[in-house]
Amino acid sequence: MRDSIEDVRLKVISCTRCDLCKTRTNAVPGKGSVNAKVMFVGEAPGRTEDQRGEPFVGAAGKKLTLMLEKHGISRDSIYITNVVKCRPPNNRVPSDSERKACMEYLQSEIEIINPKIVCVLGNTASNSILGQSEITKNHGKSIEHDGRIYFLTFHPAATIYNQELWSVMESDIELLSRMLGIDNK
Repeated sequence: MRDSIEDVRLKVISCTRCDLCKTRTNAVPGKGSVNAKVMFVGEAPGRTEDQRGEPFVGAAGKKLTLMLEKHGISRDSIYITNVVKCRPPNNRVPSDSERKACMEYLQSEIEIINPKIVCVLGNTASNSILGQSEITKNHGKSIEHDGRIYFLTFHPAATIYNQELWSVMESDIELLSRMLGIDNK
């Protein structure tokens, strides 16, 4: 019998596969609708996520929520997660071994939720899932990989550091909403 999303959540919160378990406050499993048509996958939890044990609840998550809602995508209708389930110290990019340690959890989440589209947020997620990390060149594009559709865009944290990316990412999210069949006009 295949794991349920609750089984995956319980495995994540008790995980000791890498050293991030020693420095985390909370592991951060994915969260959202098990019937989601779209799943968002970021890099790793930040400080707020580590404190609350919930993905995308800090500044980047608030930006993403604003963008989604503007384009008719309710936060309650999606599933959101990260490649790595524990915060790397000082918000550094997760190592290859840390990403590999969590990959089974991400693969299970994708398999269980079985979304129409997996929206890949940023270079680390793109590299981990698709083996490529040229998000600047590939944002706004869909890629079919292993029989699934992946849509690439920037990580919302990038819009905090580079305000010019806000409108670019917003265009990507608008395109994503159209791909999902959401008429927001």
